[in-house]
Amino acid sequence: MVILDNELLAIAQEIVRSGHLERVHIGLDFFDASINRIGAYVVGIRSTQKAVLQALLEPTETLRNFEKEDKNFQRLAYLEELKAMPWSDLYNYYCEQQGVPVGDAYIKEIQAYEENVTSKRV
Repeated sequence: MVILDNELLAIAQEIVRSGHLERVHIGLDFFDASINRIGAYVVGIRSTQKAVLQALLEPTETLRNFEKEDKNFQRLAYLEELKAMPWSDLYNYYCEQQGVPVGDAYIKEIQAYEENVTSKRV
């Protein structure tokens, strides 16, 4: 199942840094028989969106310049500072603009869907 971890973030960063985001198709695997299928689907999509957003917010040119100028300390320090930036506020705003649940509000919606729809399937 797809979750927001260092590996997913590294994949998103590679896609964005290469300049080929528009050429890449991202496929996600949501199979985990031990949890709600819809929940796994939503967690995976939101995690991937968050990873891509973080990658898009990186100042790629600044990082490239540090690397070209052999300023490894500056590059490392900048990457560490980026980890603390409030990207989640932007993601929440995006969700709000799209009319989808913000933060953990989707959990209750998935629980209600499971109770009202999927639990009644035979």
